[in-house]
Amino acid sequence: MKLLKVAISAAALALAIVPALAQAPSTLRIGLQEDPDMLDPHKARTFVGRIVFMGLCDRLVDITPELKLVPRLATEWNFSSDGLTLTMKLRSDAKFHDGETFNAEAAKTNLERARTLPDSLRKAELASVDSIEAPDATTLVIKLKRPDATLLSQLTDRAGMMLSPKTLSGDVAAKPVCSGPYKFVERVQNDRIVLEKFKEHWEADKYNFDRVLYRSIPDTTVRLANLRSGELDMLERLAPTDVKSAQSDKSLKIESIANLGYQGITINTNHGEAANQPMGKDKRVRQALSLSIDRKVLSQVVFEGLYAPSNQPFNPGNFFVSADLPVPARDLAKAKALLKEAGQSKVSVELFVTNNPVDAQLGQVIQAMAQEAGIDIQIRSTEFASQLRDQQQGKFQMSRVGWSGRIDPDGNIHPFAHSKGNQNDGKYANAEVDKLLDEARTIYEPAERKKRYDAAQKILQDELPIVYLYNQTVFFAMRSNLQGFAINPDGIIRLAGMKRS
Repeated sequence: MKLLKVAISAAALALAIVPALAQAPSTLRIGLQEDPDMLDPHKARTFVGRIVFMGLCDRLVDITPELKLVPRLATEWNFSSDGLTLTMKLRSDAKFHDGETFNAEAAKTNLERARTLPDSLRKAELASVDSIEAPDATTLVIKLKRPDATLLSQLTDRAGMMLSPKTLSGDVAAKPVCSGPYKFVERVQNDRIVLEKFKEHWEADKYNFDRVLYRSIPDTTVRLANLRSGELDMLERLAPTDVKSAQSDKSLKIESIANLGYQGITINTNHGEAANQPMGKDKRVRQALSLSIDRKVLSQVVFEGLYAPSNQPFNPGNFFVSADLPVPARDLAKAKALLKEAGQSKVSVELFVTNNPVDAQLGQVIQAMAQEAGIDIQIRSTEFASQLRDQQQGKFQMSRVGWSGRIDPDGNIHPFAHSKGNQNDGKYANAEVDKLLDEARTIYEPAERKKRYDAAQKILQDELPIVYLYNQTVFFAMRSNLQGFAINPDGIIRLAGMKRS
């Protein structure tokens, strides 16, 4: 009789557990290649940070997979006939995660912070803004100093992300309070970021997961193993060497798209003591480095030939690619001659790479190629956020780094090549390049803009503050039961519509 009671109790307990399991929160688990830097959209600069922000912080404007501008927090917009006033109509049903209402005054506060905060990385992106007005709750008026063909594209990204004004006096990055479909729960550095569904979001019905867990796993092999075991639902930037294997795995599916940006080597030409060495001070040494690299072989050896060789900041097929600047063939004889002309029989230089297997291999292949020209590269490896921090502080000679790209060409070149660019870590400066890039911002007609970019690129290809290497095809891998993922050339994961089948 006693055994019967125990059995009945156990059965009752099992039945009691079933409803609890059924009500457990559904979690989407995403593997990231790096740990994001600070979760403050006005100060952040990492690509993986943009992936997290996509769930956390709504933007004024968004882009479609076809790269068309579409409404988000701004429902419509127009420029005045002289191009000096942008008027935006805003949503009236959006809220911040702290319950405060999103309105034009909040948008104004955010834009003012983005363009005036001393350490904001958005200042250059909003440099054309003269003043901002909020005449009523749903109208935002942005007055410009000059026409700006780039402004709307800037507002699709971190410059257009909205934080609750009431939280701006505190440590925003420690607990960001935005207006996106998911709200911040916790962050464990170099491990995970957890977001929870914001049920009061104006588009809440399009988001099917209760929680989103972002895991930073730099090792590409480990990241894929976690996906295969079911510990992750999807990952970004599947290594090209794993593509064939993942494609043959019936439990997974793979999607890919050409990236909008570039991958290359940023060289410290003018930022502190680290620039005082031959690679930083003599363009002939940089030219020798570029000529020592066989970009096609680089793609074949490291990326299974899946990445397109490139020597420009724009992706292949982009309207703004200059036909007058083809990808240079490897030329060791000329590279050695340039070093000799520069008075250098052998050059030693340090290259920063990220601590993941793909970047380590890439660094080693570049090292071997350069060695044949007389350039001795020492490789220094660290995690990505530390790499970026040291770059910003000028504590580097060369850094293997890339850019995910923007829909407007300005976003791929101005921040890095203009003397006041907010991501010009090597402090490269050329007055003529500044003039051309500033002019291009004021021109709306594409062919006229292209003339400025072509002229600027001609100078940059000679002086080489950045040695461009290849365009990255972005591979996403996910469990076969994950549905609704819409791939976008910006490489950002948009969570709307995603669900398990």
